[in-house]
Amino acid sequence: MQPGPYKGLRVLVTGGMGFIGSNLVLSLVREGAEVTVVDDMVAGCGANPANLEPVRDRIRISTDDIRNADAMRALIPDQQVIFNLAGEISHVNSMTNPLRDLSINCAAQLRFLDLCRTLNPKATIVYASSRQVYGKPLHLPVDEGHPVNPVDYNGVHKHATEQYHFLLRRQFHMRTICLRLGNVYGPRQAIHQDCRGFIDVFVRMALAGRQLTVYGDGKQLRGMTYVDDIADAFLKAGLAGPEAAPVYNVGHMEPVSLYQIAQALSRLTGTPPPQLAPFPPERLEIDIGDYVPNSAKFSSEFGWVPQVDLEEGLQRTIQFFQSQERRALHEDSPPVS
Repeated sequence: MQPGPYKGLRVLVTGGMGFIGSNLVLSLVREGAEVTVVDDMVAGCGANPANLEPVRDRIRISTDDIRNADAMRALIPDQQVIFNLAGEISHVNSMTNPLRDLSINCAAQLRFLDLCRTLNPKATIVYASSRQVYGKPLHLPVDEGHPVNPVDYNGVHKHATEQYHFLLRRQFHMRTICLRLGNVYGPRQAIHQDCRGFIDVFVRMALAGRQLTVYGDGKQLRGMTYVDDIADAFLKAGLAGPEAAPVYNVGHMEPVSLYQIAQALSRLTGTPPPQLAPFPPERLEIDIGDYVPNSAKFSSEFGWVPQVDLEEGLQRTIQFFQSQERRALHEDSPPVS
């Protein structure tokens, strides 16, 4: 593959050992970027050093906290693009430990962004936000004008950090862009952690040969986006001009039900057909029902079109984890036999 527009660009990726971050790093290396990764590997946030093994000798890695001013003074200056993916994404964990979520998703972000402002205000910053800021949709598909009404602390804190990015644009004329991501799946997911989302649990159980359980009636709709397509969206956003909007929805606009996703995984792995079960109370209280994004604005302005459909994406995901089984299922969650 010929190096693209990132050839020679200096790029910093926070949270670069996590699921989306590591896939983005791999894409950046293929594009010829000079990549620095910072990830303090907080337990439960999905970081896995093995995610970067294919490119470890071609990137710079720091395991410092993004709040560490001394460490950031060595990393932030001279970066041309900063992809800001550090954070906790578990909605369930945010409800059981909101102060931890506040510390990781707000306090750490505010400190980091203020360091960016003082050390490198000319860098483009692209932040990984979440569909969860919208809460329960009032209409589908959900566009950027939909009211913000999060149903959990994670969504509240994600929205607060969006506001930090917006403030940098307004008051300090920095170039910041927030991408509100929907459901993302693919290689390097932290499938050993139940709290991270249904698709992680589905993939792990299917690989272990177990019957999948879908909560509720299984008709809840999602727009599922393969991680390579999300990485491509970040690459495009990182090259945005000054006319770019402060926030965009990014996600596959074709709706699919949770039961259909479970059926596809069961079929591809030869496991029994999925079963339905009542919602556990802690999940029911933060369930948003249906969510399908309207990504037309981002697609129109950046020429972004998802390339991988659900069937192909699930096949790629299964093949990856089958070839990486011992690492993927992780030391603290051995395969179920």
